[in-house]
Amino acid sequence: MDIPNPADAMMTQDQPMIVCYFGTYRREYSRNQIMIEGLRRNGVEVVECHETLWHSVEDRVQTVSGGWSRPVFWWRVLRTYFRLLLQYRRVGKYDVLIVGYPGQFDVFLARFLSWLHRKPLVWDVFMSIYLITLERGLDKRSRFTIDLLRRLEWVACRLPDRLILDTSEYVAWFGKTHGVPTQRFRLVPTGADDRVFYPILLPMPESHTFCVIYYGTFIRNHGVNHIVEAARLLADDSSIRFEFIGDGPEREKAQEIANRYHLSNVTFVEWLEKTELVKRVVQADVCLGAFGTTPQSLLTVQNKIYEGLAMARPVITGDSPAVRQALIHGEQVYLCKRENPLSLAEAIRTLKSNPDLCRRLGQNGHRFFCDKFDINHVGQIFASHMDELLFQ
Repeated sequence: MDIPNPADAMMTQDQPMIVCYFGTYRREYSRNQIMIEGLRRNGVEVVECHETLWHSVEDRVQTVSGGWSRPVFWWRVLRTYFRLLLQYRRVGKYDVLIVGYPGQFDVFLARFLSWLHRKPLVWDVFMSIYLITLERGLDKRSRFTIDLLRRLEWVACRLPDRLILDTSEYVAWFGKTHGVPTQRFRLVPTGADDRVFYPILLPMPESHTFCVIYYGTFIRNHGVNHIVEAARLLADDSSIRFEFIGDGPEREKAQEIANRYHLSNVTFVEWLEKTELVKRVVQADVCLGAFGTTPQSLLTVQNKIYEGLAMARPVITGDSPAVRQALIHGEQVYLCKRENPLSLAEAIRTLKSNPDLCRRLGQNGHRFFCDKFDINHVGQIFASHMDELLFQ
């Protein structure tokens, strides 16, 4: 499935398109912020109709683990959707109803409202919640809940007029797992928020170390443990150091590995404010992507990869068909084998010994990002899919 040329996205109506961005989507999540801002930059009026249902990742984990059966949860659900309906009554006229990520529960109410007002419904699926729960091992806590979630997602995929994902590999997974026809999907790449992630001219550290940086949520599909193992293989080179920023389920294990091998070339840092994070990344020599082999890791191009490109940093990430479809090895990104610390260590050595390659990757990657994956271009692609739906 091809992503349309952004230049072909034309607004053919006399009045600007109006979309209602609807649901309990994660308002602070980068995907939703990029999609909403991208539409606005392309002349689409976006009216947000949003209520918060989930308070944190741990809140969602507890719910999937069996918390959904408690009356207090269902009372919260009723209150949230009641407030959402009150908001919806004040939205006014719109052309398309869009459900943001995650929207597996929201699409049921959205489908009723779109039918009632005879408007098309679009759902930015982005990721399968069913697949994420499997990868985090939540099926071991409540197999019944996971089976129920799979059935719910199966039905949810059949309600909208259009489904949005970021890669054709993920489309194929939905077809195989949920039997959803390919033609019901359209692609919008993940991209990065260029309002936050962009090149900043800062003085480089005085030390002559080669800084390799990982930041993220320490989940399995990032393969952080393999990065630590690569650091062990490179421990004999005192000029290479690793910095891990963030927190998540795999961090404790990663720290345990670093402590076991007494790795002095590894530093762990808690989550930083975005402005401080950007400063750390732009001063690093290499930015790391994802190296796990979970389905979720192989099906997507992780946000951190695009963010590294946006900051003009050389990016090393694990090889996959999804990444190769978006980026070229040795031109915009440097690829290595997944779950293979030796391959990652060799990639780091290669870039350290070749400053010209590092410079070219950073420059080419940033130029390519600006041409295809910044907010403007992501918004153009998304808007073109709305045009197609309205004027087909």
